[in-house]
Amino acid sequence: MNSILQCLSNTSELRDYCLRNIHHIELNKRTNLALMEEFAKLTQRLWISANNEAVSPSEFRNQIQKFAPKFVGCNQQDAQEFLRFLLDGLHNEVNRATIWRKVSVEDIDHLADDEKARRMWNMYLEREDSKVVDLFVGQLKSSLTCTVCGFRSTVFEPFWDLSIPIAQKNSGGVTLKDCLKLFTREDVLDGEERPTCNKCKARRKCTKRFIIQRFPQVLVLHLKRFSDTKIRASKLSTYVDFPLKDLDLREFSAVSGEHPVYNLYAVSNHTGNTLGGHYTAYCRNPVLGEWYTYNDSRVSPMSSSQVRSSNAYVLFYELANSSHGKYQTCRL
Repeated sequence: MNSILQCLSNTSELRDYCLRNIHHIELNKRTNLALMEEFAKLTQRLWISANNEAVSPSEFRNQIQKFAPKFVGCNQQDAQEFLRFLLDGLHNEVNRATIWRKVSVEDIDHLADDEKARRMWNMYLEREDSKVVDLFVGQLKSSLTCTVCGFRSTVFEPFWDLSIPIAQKNSGGVTLKDCLKLFTREDVLDGEERPTCNKCKARRKCTKRFIIQRFPQVLVLHLKRFSDTKIRASKLSTYVDFPLKDLDLREFSAVSGEHPVYNLYAVSNHTGNTLGGHYTAYCRNPVLGEWYTYNDSRVSPMSSSQVRSSNAYVLFYELANSSHGKYQTCRL
């Protein structure tokens, strides 16, 4: 919890949203929870407190446990799963959406991909529209192609983060780009995995591929270090080399001509194994531009050369040009 809270506290626009109390304007009257209020109070204490003493997140913890009872107690939990629950809870309380119009996807299936993506994105925003969505949500394009008749169907889904597999190489280092290439690689669905082709009306061998249709302002990349098989749970400790600046993702964009470039500002690290471990955070202070390590109640300055490690688990990237018209959907 502490690791993720520090990463979110150093998310500059979310921090400013809390410091300016803008959430008071947007609190959804349909909800009775106080998760956003406690999150904002905690953020304010972290940034405005006059002393250097550690801040206890006990009141916030009480609220997150009410929203997500699975976090009651002191059992070890997954940081990425906690992040998902937290962002969902914060979003629900400040959701600006008031329209709940139902539209069948079949009504837009005939449209060209870019227009279909735009329509589905607007349909999503009619139901889910908040500062949290402004910052963290992107759109993923999934294409399914029948190998028999060649029919291709596309689906556009919102994403809050991307869980990417860790590439394995016999020689040489593994880079973040290698992992993203594996995530967007075309997969073959055959045997029991064969889907039903909409044109053939029968189960066919198909190929499936993911690619990013719309990039969020804050891109959260979850490195899939943990696997749970029937035999045992295991953790990959592979060192993944990721850039701190200028992560160029144009090759993973479904829209030609786009040039999304990201800079790293926070990392949630996990040390240990599947039976037990410890989370820390490395964050770049949005005011000072310097990196710090957060280890529960201890905060220490660190060199940017120390940020990359085999413990990196969740990476937080911010769009380098946040005023980029194509991606800038934030509004205060």
